[in-house]
Amino acid sequence: MSQVMIGLLFLWHLLTFGAAKEKAPFCQILESPEFPLLSKEGDVMIGGAFSIHSKITQPQLSFTEKPSRVTCSSVNLREFRFAQTMIFAIQEINKSKFLLPNVSIGYRIYDNCGSTLTSMRAAMALMNGDEWTVGKSCSGQSAVHAIIGESESSSTIVLSRTTGPFKIPVISHSATCECLSDRKEYPSFFRTIASDLYQSRALAQMVKHFGWTWVGAVNSDSDYGNNGMAIFLAAAQEEGVCVEYTEKFHRAEPEKLVKVVEVIRKSTARVIVGFLAHVEMNNLLEKLSLHNITGLQFIGVEAWITADSLVTPTSFSVLGGSLGFAVQKANISGLGDFLIKDFWETEFKCKETNNDTKAASCEGNQDLIELQDNDDDVAELRYSNNIYRAVYAVAHSLHSILKCSKSQGCDRTIKVTPWQVVESLKQVNFTINNGDQVWFDSTGAAVARYEVVNWQRGSEDSVQFKPVGYYDASLPPGQKFVLNTKAILWPGGKTEMPVSVCSKQCRPGTHKVLQKGKPVCCYHCIPCAEGEISNSTDSNDCKKCPEDYWSNQNRDACVLKNVEFLYFTEVMVKPELNTKKHLMGKT
Repeated sequence: MSQVMIGLLFLWHLLTFGAAKEKAPFCQILESPEFPLLSKEGDVMIGGAFSIHSKITQPQLSFTEKPSRVTCSSVNLREFRFAQTMIFAIQEINKSKFLLPNVSIGYRIYDNCGSTLTSMRAAMALMNGDEWTVGKSCSGQSAVHAIIGESESSSTIVLSRTTGPFKIPVISHSATCECLSDRKEYPSFFRTIASDLYQSRALAQMVKHFGWTWVGAVNSDSDYGNNGMAIFLAAAQEEGVCVEYTEKFHRAEPEKLVKVVEVIRKSTARVIVGFLAHVEMNNLLEKLSLHNITGLQFIGVEAWITADSLVTPTSFSVLGGSLGFAVQKANISGLGDFLIKDFWETEFKCKETNNDTKAASCEGNQDLIELQDNDDDVAELRYSNNIYRAVYAVAHSLHSILKCSKSQGCDRTIKVTPWQVVESLKQVNFTINNGDQVWFDSTGAAVARYEVVNWQRGSEDSVQFKPVGYYDASLPPGQKFVLNTKAILWPGGKTEMPVSVCSKQCRPGTHKVLQKGKPVCCYHCIPCAEGEISNSTDSNDCKKCPEDYWSNQNRDACVLKNVEFLYFTEVMVKPELNTKKHLMGKT
């Protein structure tokens, strides 16, 4: 676009909106307001942003007329549970006589449809609200005092960068990118989950623990995948693990995914580290199943290792035996009943008739109502615990700001600002009903605690995520990482651990010689020369025997040379290399 055209557009914008400003004495939204999917008014407001739908359809851009709104599809049950859990925690706090006793919490929950584009719209709506006019001045307090979300790191970065200048706290339950630990870049960001710094290093430790020195690596082409994989690769190198290939793709790049599958098919590594969001993992799973690529050992991350959306009739042939780090299971009293019954009666007002059919009075999105009878995932809820803790962290911050007490309640005359909540969140330290302690470290994150889970067959061909160990960064060295190897079921239902090495071990009597142009884990085993030995596996070189010793036939030990004596009358011949001859005189 030429500078002249840019100047004309700027002049048109100035004249158009300048005239509008003169006509309208009130501050008003220029476009249609963005309304929340779920909302309820309260004395203080908490916002929420989740990918309740996982796909968007963007309109055609003709540049001759205003584009229509994006449409969302494909309900994400796990993300919907996050929204439900947030409402459950708020309702529980509102009923409490001890926490914010005379103050009610309201909520505004938006659906970002799994897109950074709609994440920006949600962020603006959470700050501005959905009122057409807000008075004569456009400067004022945001519509919410804190925001819970988002699930993916890239969307959370968009949200945090947008709200950061206004000092609105954002508390994520599952955004784990180490990049979000930068307090200069994200001063008002918190999370009830640990940074990937710990998980990525633990992945390298797990791979080394099982002796897998030759692995493949695939990651999402996103802030989450790229940062997490970079930390893993550095840690793997320190652990002496070699990576045959590193591939990445984005959910919107099917052509790159085809290449990734081809690389996996041709590779010799039997172990794959998948640092993927569950959407990319689902895409990869579909392609691997289509090409019947099975029997590989997958090492997974918290984003997909316990994702119910990956459990299909054919997925176990690809992912059976997978190992990975998972967020600990939720243990929240009353949550299960709320998710499958109470929520629908209070939020969607769905009631059951005598013949167990749903009344026509159900309100809300029809595709969400179809989830009403779905309770298969309730027993495996994990991130819900992080949502629960995030809401309670905001409540405890507000409790402190409003100087609440059991006898006198809260001081409702105090005007709470988001920046006060940010400062108060840095000081919170409390224990919730299930015994979990909640506090944030200097980077705004929670302590790193993971379950190690294994994909195994359950009853009636179901898939269960069986705990086989744990990782707890708060424990002393030597106790942080524990694995029960005997409880692990390997790919193909085998009980024997798979082997993934570039070269087999060099036996004693040989030494390693690196293969030209390949990583240090790839080498040839060359026998030691005569007079030299190696007495351990994978020796880097051979050692010469002492002067009076020689190597044995296997070249793995030095033996004393044989001593032969000669008389002056005997003919002198060249001695054997493994003998030592002395000249003897006559007696």
